[in-house]
Amino acid sequence: MLRSILRERLIDFLREDTGMGDLTTETVVPAEVRVEAHIVVNEPAVIAGLYETSILFEIVEAEFKAEVEDGAEVSAGTIIAEINGSGRAILSAERTALNILMRMSGIATITRKLVSMIRKEGLNVRVAATRKTAPGLRYFDKRAVAIGGGDPHRFRLDDAILIKDNHIRIAGGVGEAIKRARSAISFSKKLEVEAKTVYEALEAAKAGADIIMLDNMSVGEVEETIRSLRDEGLRDRVLIEVSGGIDENNILEYARLKPDVISLGFLTHSVRAVDMSLEVNRVY
Repeated sequence: MLRSILRERLIDFLREDTGMGDLTTETVVPAEVRVEAHIVVNEPAVIAGLYETSILFEIVEAEFKAEVEDGAEVSAGTIIAEINGSGRAILSAERTALNILMRMSGIATITRKLVSMIRKEGLNVRVAATRKTAPGLRYFDKRAVAIGGGDPHRFRLDDAILIKDNHIRIAGGVGEAIKRARSAISFSKKLEVEAKTVYEALEAAKAGADIIMLDNMSVGEVEETIRSLRDEGLRDRVLIEVSGGIDENNILEYARLKPDVISLGFLTHSVRAVDMSLEVNRVY
């Protein structure tokens, strides 16, 4: 995202939280008071969101110094940033800053964990996000996935063609849906098709899909589908994405089947935020 656009988004976040003003801070903290504060991580984590937070504090005219980089793996008790400036400004931006850092770091942390699990098995399968993000937070969620070592997948509906079950139902079949899409899109756009059965996957591959998403299939069904594509000489003509019902408890079972991509909605729709706090350590 362009820095200027990101800045406007962050201003909206601040406006949403402060409304007409921070009543508590404005009545308790004198306008002339300046403070030094730091942000501390209270549990092991992969850090994400420092870049965005630096812009946030720039908006309120506070000095922000990151002590680590986005993507760093840190232990509990690590100070990840120091802030200097108006006490009122820093406290008014505190919650917004922590919300961004905690959420993005939570996403980056679980993404890194899953990527590491797969790499330790010697497998070259990508871990990807989905579009299951909260409205307004897609940039932040997708960037956190990338920082964690994952693939952001599509950002928006205009990134690529992804023909799903409802498209197929309306078009009258997989082949017809692919035919219509191919006749209308540029060569530069990938065409992905969701398949729920072995038959649909084979039909999509034969009709010219670039990517086939095996949706909500069991490990056994994915294995059978990949084997059938290989037997038909189609496996190397398509990328295979596996999605639906996959988490850290079963991801290796799917990864060992060697699809190209495993996408997981829970990376972004069920975020467990990392525990962090902003602490004032000097008043001057």
